[in-house]
Amino acid sequence: QVQVEESGGGFVQPGGSLRLSCAASGRTFSTGAMGYFRQAPEKEREFVAAIRWSDNNAFYSSSTKGRFTISRDRSKNTVYLQMNSLRPEDTAVYYCAANNRGRPIMSTLLTQQYYEYWGKGTQVTVSS
Repeated sequence: QVQVEESGGGFVQPGGSLRLSCAASGRTFSTGAMGYFRQAPEKEREFVAAIRWSDNNAFYSSSTKGRFTISRDRSKNTVYLQMNSLRPEDTAVYYCAANNRGRPIMSTLLTQQYYEYWGKGTQVTVSS
């Protein structure tokens, strides 16, 4: 059984930075992908970023591209989401998600349905 656990998050002023970490345990990842989704109050959960395990390719939503960077540490089964130039609209609960099978194409990585394992979420609040 794979378990996914996020860490990081917190409170930051607009323009600031935060780094989220997500560790997957219970199985070694050699294929599949890990990513982040977020959900703001009264809004649907949306894709943030993902990284494909087989080739290290990263994918971003249009609202986070250029500000967020997702990376991985294969030896630790861990991904990191570096968030810079944060805005109030980035405020949300951020969820880490993982699937250790296949070599998903980009359109698949954007969907919640692809991911089998989910963390409990971590709050990110951007406010002055």
